[in-house]
Amino acid sequence: MDHKIAVYLCTGCGIGDALDVDKLEAVAKEAGASAVERHAACCSDDGLAAIAKGLAENAATHAVICACSQRVFADRFAWPKVFTERVALREHVAWSHTPHEDGTQELAEDYVRMGIAKCGKAELPEPVVEEAARTVLVIGGGVTGIRAALDAADAGHEVVLVEKEKTLGGFAARLFKTYPHQAPWDGLRENPLPALIARLQAHQKIRVVLGQTITQISGAPGRFDVKLSGGEGFRAGAIIVATGFTPYDITKLPHLGGGKSPDVVGADRFEEIARSGEWKRPSDGRPIRKVVFVQCAGSRDPGHLPYCSSTCCMNSLKQAHYLLEAVENAEAYILYKDMRTPALYEQYYESAQQAPGLMLAQANVTSVEPVDGHVRVRAENTLLGEPIEVDADLVVLAQGKVPNTSQETLNLTYRKGKELPELKYGFPDSNFICFPYETARTGIYAAGCVRQPLDISQCETDATGAALKAVQCIHAVGRGAAVHPRAGDMSYPEFFLQRCTQCKRCTEECPFGTLDEDEKGTPLPNPTRCRRCGVCMGACPERIVSFKDYSVQIIGDMVKSVHVPDEFEEKPRYIGFICENDAYPALDMAGLRHVTYSPLVRFIPVRCLGSVNRVWIADALSRGIDGVLLIGCKFGDDYQCHFLKGSELCNKRMENVQEDLNRLALERERIRIVQLAINEYDKLPAIVNDFVETVNALGMNPYKGF
Repeated sequence: MDHKIAVYLCTGCGIGDALDVDKLEAVAKEAGASAVERHAACCSDDGLAAIAKGLAENAATHAVICACSQRVFADRFAWPKVFTERVALREHVAWSHTPHEDGTQELAEDYVRMGIAKCGKAELPEPVVEEAARTVLVIGGGVTGIRAALDAADAGHEVVLVEKEKTLGGFAARLFKTYPHQAPWDGLRENPLPALIARLQAHQKIRVVLGQTITQISGAPGRFDVKLSGGEGFRAGAIIVATGFTPYDITKLPHLGGGKSPDVVGADRFEEIARSGEWKRPSDGRPIRKVVFVQCAGSRDPGHLPYCSSTCCMNSLKQAHYLLEAVENAEAYILYKDMRTPALYEQYYESAQQAPGLMLAQANVTSVEPVDGHVRVRAENTLLGEPIEVDADLVVLAQGKVPNTSQETLNLTYRKGKELPELKYGFPDSNFICFPYETARTGIYAAGCVRQPLDISQCETDATGAALKAVQCIHAVGRGAAVHPRAGDMSYPEFFLQRCTQCKRCTEECPFGTLDEDEKGTPLPNPTRCRRCGVCMGACPERIVSFKDYSVQIIGDMVKSVHVPDEFEEKPRYIGFICENDAYPALDMAGLRHVTYSPLVRFIPVRCLGSVNRVWIADALSRGIDGVLLIGCKFGDDYQCHFLKGSELCNKRMENVQEDLNRLALERERIRIVQLAINEYDKLPAIVNDFVETVNALGMNPYKGF
């Protein structure tokens, strides 16, 4: 296909005041543009109409809009059957560099060249459109699963809810009552579960399967083939995992009396006592009058559950309420590290403090032992510095929540594992900051306490979010579009398998289990699993992976289009590969605030640093580029990478590239990888300028001019 590239230069927003637009026109024509036009405001109705007219008159297949960032007016700068590339002359040049200086003008000219170079090979993506099953599979019949099923069904989708037990309700079925989730913030509330179950059973679009488990899930989003333990099979378009939690085993807490006495119980057992209405001790049936609640039993403890289980403080206030309301002259003691009753729940805490018979103390419990027919609790009072000793009829350990992810829940046929990858605490691996319901398996969404510790009200909200994501996924698959974070992207990776060496780099490094393998190790793509990050492209040493609009060759051409002055001009040039998810927006924000930095760096947005192929580094350095700066998301335990492991993978690969530099007699410092959060735009000038100064001190790239 012949590419006819039309370039449109905006002179508004200060661009025309900062740059020599005549020179930019000349550069565009020299770089291969078939038509070049300028407009005072490309984004205006008049500007857009003029561009549309020019595209038609020139029969242009590609448009390069040299104006504002690609993150602005994306919906406006789009025309049928025309590939559009955006060049951010506003944020990345005119607003962040000194007007009419040589360096500023040269930067703008290179950006124009790079935009045209990209259009030389890029094509409009051709989506893989598959018929998507509209059924949503919900695994788990607790509050979260029931609410997710109701919301997906109310959105018009058939739902199959699978619960391994023979009854619905999950942990919520064991609750006597709940604390208030809305005003007024006093008193107890009835358990909402019976009403939810009644709605579920009456819904025409929901089929409930009890007493069965999932034996196998194969396929991909839009066509998950599900097999149940009862022998039934069906196809689902998306999956919601709502398997809830298991209370932490109190026998693992002997220092708090767990397992030492039947009169030391978990909060879950105390719910059963309250529901029964029989306020008698488990050991001997004597009346229960004095109860000690020990908070953070196993939670916030590096030896057990390192995290806060979120609802324990509110639950103990509620359970103390049970006791004081039901038993005359009862006493309840709550010994806590910190009372955590966030947001408006604080009002319930304030109300509970007024209850006669309730005593609260911040204390570190040192021992819980059965003594003379009682359970003696000793603690250090951290407020007064005085020891506390209480002989109780019953001790309740407010134990934490353990997510139900380690069981055989999904039984996926994915080569990278049968279940959802887990974080270090056992919760499904996901990006909690940006995409709370997403997991590392496309089209499979986690909700409720399996995702993070939540209460009933929060679980219902979580279920709604997961249901909406499942519905969104089904509709995206039907259009051939990606889900987060490149939502709507119609591209997908193509594999030139004739050159594949079966090295397995792509299948091993894909964060989402997109690729399976045949018996030889050849990748077997699953397009609807793909999130279009390009990590496979960055991993492949043979460069056989490409997208229509993003490939090793396309980005390589952009690198090669940069004008590199010879060594006698003493004008260094740098390339910056910058993640489109955090770093590129940070660069935009720096421009919006007119923050200045060195004009020697030409930034190329990449889908993820994990997509950076080492050949781009080689191309840049072999052409005389003096250094390469890579800016991506934070990685590690608290990662923010939108593609889970992409930034971390790039960091590991660059260590190998730096070793190559040593063999080529080039300094390691010519490559630098930096982590940057989206809100750290103010750090960009120091990052860029320090890198430029460091490499400038090394001297010019000795390969310049070859």
